[in-house]
Amino acid sequence: MEKSIFVEKAEYAAELFGSFDAHAKRIEKEFGVAISCRDSQVKITGEEPGVSQAYRTAESLLRLIEKGETLSDQSVGYCMDMVRENNEAQMAPLAGDCICITAKGKPVKPKTVGQKAYCENIKKNTVTIGVGPAGTGKTYLAVAMAVTAFRAQQVSRIILTRPAVEAGEKLGFLPGDLQQKVDPYLRPLYDALFDMLGAETYQRYVERGSIEVAPLAYMRGRTLDDSFVILDEAQNTTCEQMKMFLTRLGFNSKMVITGDITQIDLPDGKRSGLRDAMRVLKNVDDIAIFRFTEKDVVRHRLVQDIIRAYERASAAK
Repeated sequence: MEKSIFVEKAEYAAELFGSFDAHAKRIEKEFGVAISCRDSQVKITGEEPGVSQAYRTAESLLRLIEKGETLSDQSVGYCMDMVRENNEAQMAPLAGDCICITAKGKPVKPKTVGQKAYCENIKKNTVTIGVGPAGTGKTYLAVAMAVTAFRAQQVSRIILTRPAVEAGEKLGFLPGDLQQKVDPYLRPLYDALFDMLGAETYQRYVERGSIEVAPLAYMRGRTLDDSFVILDEAQNTTCEQMKMFLTRLGFNSKMVITGDITQIDLPDGKRSGLRDAMRVLKNVDDIAIFRFTEKDVVRHRLVQDIIRAYERASAAK
């Protein structure tokens, strides 16, 4: 069986096939088909249902390319997953949806339907809890949304915080003052902010007090008005810490709480404040609880396989 797609421009076909035909080869391998391009026609040959699935994948990817998107290994894999679930129509709105521009002029966009829904939840609600595996962009997108709100003067400061809990290693012996000791815990937050703002701009805002990156313990006793507040690695908060953090919420502020309940580093017997908050707050208005899945992982495609392997091992236990 054979199906053809007309391609308007040669560069669209080049983007579809990828460097050294990497994207085309991946689609061929996945669906057991052969893909070729000649005279503005992309031809897909093979057996059903592989041909139809490869055809729908190529069509969806071409629609993204026509809207100016650059394909990546992740976007091709995600599109194939969506085709298998007959959900490829949901791919179209992802094109051109830019949240923020980084310091290097690169647009930050949701790369999956889940990421787009997460960003919509942050826009609509005062408090958003984002829960999911590593690599789903929970923190990075929250920082992008915070920088966008800050640049638009919707808030006057950004506050990023996370609990100082070691992931199986002790950092207390490290040299330096308190700030230098807690800096390793906060490094992922610094990295995201440097990416969005550039190191110099970030430093200027810190000196002005417009941006604050601090351990969760520093939040006690404060009221956070006119702020975009992000609590990262929230699975490592205790129930008391989570309640303390949530009650810091001030007027004209937004809160985003992110975490992965499969990576709790609390001592045995301590309940996770994130798990507790998801149960207690599930029916409260203006609080959204969003769950990512392994399909939303946008790191190396092996990360998805690693997450699935651990889930299978956990289910087997």
